Amino acid sequence: MGARPPLNRSLAEFGTTIFAEMSALALKTGSINLGQGFPDTDGPADIAEAAVRAIREGKGNQYPPGPGVPELRTAVAEHQQRFYGLPYDPDTEVLVTAGATEAIAAAMLALLEPGDEVIAFEPFYDSYAACIAMAGAIRVPLTLRAPSFRPDLDALRAAVTPRTRLLLLNSPHNPTGMVLTRDELAAIAELAVERDLLVVTDEVYEHLVYDDAEHIPLVSFPGMRDRTVSISSAGKTFSFTGWKVGWVTASAPLVAAVRTAKQFLTYVSSGPFQYAMAEALRLPDSYYTGLRDDLRRKREILSAGLTEAGFELFRPAGTYFITTDITPFGEKDGLAFCRTLPERCGVVAIPNAVFYDDPDAGRSQVRFAFCKQDKVLQEAAARLQRW
Repeated sequence: MGARPPLNRSLAEFGTTIFAEMSALALKTGSINLGQGFPDTDGPADIAEAAVRAIREGKGNQYPPGPGVPELRTAVAEHQQRFYGLPYDPDTEVLVTAGATEAIAAAMLALLEPGDEVIAFEPFYDSYAACIAMAGAIRVPLTLRAPSFRPDLDALRAAVTPRTRLLLLNSPHNPTGMVLTRDELAAIAELAVERDLLVVTDEVYEHLVYDDAEHIPLVSFPGMRDRTVSISSAGKTFSFTGWKVGWVTASAPLVAAVRTAKQFLTYVSSGPFQYAMAEALRLPDSYYTGLRDDLRRKREILSAGLTEAGFELFRPAGTYFITTDITPFGEKDGLAFCRTLPERCGVVAIPNAVFYDDPDAGRSQVRFAFCKQDKVLQEAAARLQRW
């Protein structure tokens, strides 16, 4: 191959994800894995049985329709109307994807030209940077800073240039747990309309909000219906992360654009699971409130344990992650801290620095996931306190 490296230049900065590294470390050391954000129990048994039933009835065992099975597209449209009063045509304004990750990738590949600028709040989920790079675009990070992690709206406005094509937003926000307020969303919408920007919103934690926080879709604000691509998925809401069922809702032209890119990624996926997710989305309100209340209680279990262990804690208003700071221990390097924590006390966490373009902004921050069984959280807290 000569001197040229095999990996193309746009992806040269991306190696193995931190999640793979830390999960492998958890297995190697037998540690409690509070790093990667997946539940350690399955979702509703009735929904698992719906997937089994679909397989037995021959539904989805062959290629499903490219946009997704009609039953799921209809259920997604019903969900958007039920929870947010947002009408979508299931035939032209809903697209089923292989999880939210593919939806983000397809949106970036479809909507961006090389050299376009994309503004994203950092810390950001690591696939954002990779997807922007694969599209040949330029990411422009807007840093969210502790302790509140609220966006600086003046800095956001100043970051927009003639080359800015798109805003990539995530609320409720991973990893900080920040939830954008109505006033912040209104200001972002006003800016997007004024500067004629597209907006892609990652809303996978939409039902995981606590206390006084409220998830309000950006698309519901004036002028946003025809410029917003909203993305969500079943993994976080129904605890079936391995099924990889996500979706896009947007105006018909935007969905058509994203579908054009998506068809050359996975083409289709998750056939039988799509039928099961159609049933899941129609679960009663008691399911959604029960999920939120259960995770809020788990947040308190882990929060108390981390506080007693000596971490500085930034209380999340959404998601199932808690960001902490390790400087009370006299340590400043979160990556080194997380790589040695399993050997020291048998717990795995994720260093927030990997989610920043400016690693100094989050160098001493460490993220823990609380989407685990109570006894697991209690044991992890006990191990951290003993350490």
